[in-house]
Amino acid sequence: MQKRISHFFSAFGAILLFCSLLNNAAIAQSNSKTLKVMTYNIHHGNPPERPGVIDLPGIAAVIQQHTPDLVALQEIDKLTKRTGQVDQLKKLAELTGMYYFFSKGIDFEGGEYGVGILSKYPIKESNRYPLPSKAGLEAEARSLAVVQVSLANGKSLNFACTHLDLNNEHRMLQVNEINRILGSKKGDVILAGDLNLTSTTPAMKLLEEHFTRSCTENCAPTIPQDDPKEEIDFILLKKGSRMKVISHQVFPNIDASDHLPVMATYQLP
Repeated sequence: MQKRISHFFSAFGAILLFCSLLNNAAIAQSNSKTLKVMTYNIHHGNPPERPGVIDLPGIAAVIQQHTPDLVALQEIDKLTKRTGQVDQLKKLAELTGMYYFFSKGIDFEGGEYGVGILSKYPIKESNRYPLPSKAGLEAEARSLAVVQVSLANGKSLNFACTHLDLNNEHRMLQVNEINRILGSKKGDVILAGDLNLTSTTPAMKLLEEHFTRSCTENCAPTIPQDDPKEEIDFILLKKGSRMKVISHQVFPNIDASDHLPVMATYQLP
């Protein structure tokens, strides 16, 4: 009798293990068929309603809650006095368990300020590209961060992040440069960031000659976080890709930054 009971529990345990393996395989297969991309201007980790407070765990919690595969981040401090000489992107990478790449815009308060990328996948290649501005017109230096990763389906992807200038003359030059840089990349390319423009501005029309927005109709605004009125944060896929948009989301009621996070989920071919 005791031997039969032992055999029963052994068999039951084997069934549970088999079911667990099937479930894990199903999850892996599901993840290999989709790609979740987020863009988030983090306002150097400062919640607008809490002046002087830097809350990187709060930013990390937003990212972890929505489990993106790739994240484009803007307004990041690196070793500045303003934010306690912390390498913010490195800290966020530690908090989220992701790989990272920082791209400087300007020198600021003893450190640097710019944009960055977090990736669930190892970064195979990374590049920083300075973006132009119109001569004789005041401008803050901007850059384009580009990383190459291998997705779960084995395909390579170039993922780019930027934060464009407020001035349309600068933006037009910057978009032309982005089209030139990313246009030369082979395979799938996704561009994400705070573009400081709306969907109807001339620079967006120029960008759309090469890219398709993840949302094109009835798109939710992304700024300000407490009463959003404008959509200036975008995720765009280079034309010619076989990837398809499954969903586009702007997550409301998040006070960790003055922007709301945006996420697009793509179906992989």
